[in-house]
Amino acid sequence: EPTRFNGKGVSRAVANVNGEIQQCLMGRDASNQRQVDEELLALDGTLNKERLGANALLAASLATVRAAALGLGQSLYDHIGTLHGNSNPARLPVPQMNILNGGAHADNSIDFQEFMVLPVGSSSFHEALRCGAEIFHKLRSELIAQGLQTAVGDEGGFAPDFPSNETALQAVLQAVERSGYTTSQDVFLGLDLASSEFFADGEYRLESEKNSYTSGQFIDLIVELAGRNPILSLEDPLDEDDWEGWVALTRKLGQTVQLTGDDLFVTNPGILQKGVDLQAANSILIKVNQIGTLSETLDAVRLAQSNGYAVTVSHRSGETEDTTIADLAVGVGADQIKTGSLCRSERTAKYNRLLRIEEALGERADYAGKQAFKQL
Repeated sequence: EPTRFNGKGVSRAVANVNGEIQQCLMGRDASNQRQVDEELLALDGTLNKERLGANALLAASLATVRAAALGLGQSLYDHIGTLHGNSNPARLPVPQMNILNGGAHADNSIDFQEFMVLPVGSSSFHEALRCGAEIFHKLRSELIAQGLQTAVGDEGGFAPDFPSNETALQAVLQAVERSGYTTSQDVFLGLDLASSEFFADGEYRLESEKNSYTSGQFIDLIVELAGRNPILSLEDPLDEDDWEGWVALTRKLGQTVQLTGDDLFVTNPGILQKGVDLQAANSILIKVNQIGTLSETLDAVRLAQSNGYAVTVSHRSGETEDTTIADLAVGVGADQIKTGSLCRSERTAKYNRLLRIEEALGERADYAGKQAFKQL
């Protein structure tokens, strides 16, 4: 019903789960995840999960893995580790903490979508979390001091009306240093440019600068930006269809910067294989909601890991308080996790879950830190 909740309701997905999907899975062995997921895909019968909907299929798939873990008396991350072939999941990922928003995630004049801090120098996950929280609140104080708004964007980062991408970058760097941390040592920066949002007619259009760039010119701009800032990770620096540009950028910058495909790969093993073949990007964002079942997600992670691509397990903008991705990140031994800012319960829930996992692991807990990045 397009008028119900302005078309954002989930009653159809719920009905599909309680109807066809429940009938299909009744009596199945929840510990056989791949069989369950294959049954779900066959039941839907469409290439893009259009009939039953990816939300319904994903909910059933993740409910299955949770049920199996409970039935086996295992933690969720341990059971996911078993499914993935990771016999001793004890690695805590580096959080990519989105503390300042622009682009489609905010109503301001910043073109780039996310400005993130990466606390790679911390000795443990809980110290990394403390580091990010201190920087986040220092940034808030700095914004208040400048008379700028401290309302937050879709993923919990601040969304002040800075005049340019450069001023936003400098504000984050200043917050890091005034929190007592050293850039390029304790903390590096990550940017999600979300370039597909400002790519049109073969050009990258930065509204804040009133400038347009060809692919080659924009690559030069990115290389220059990364060269003079402690930027360790760039997500979607180029448009999802600019494969030639991705190959050129990876050749130029791949040794020193993590280049992550989100819109580029959409957690799809087939598209990732194209990236591997072309040597485009060196990292993938993993979103369970993009691909639709846990087994397909694990396939994408396995392909990435076997080809030396870094793996970042990620949330989405429209999130809930479900914490499965925290267990998924630990279960597959992901390098990093993206779950937003240090506020809003749908973001902090994942951080709290990772704290509990770290606690449960005790001395076995191993924070990925600088080892999460081949570039360091």
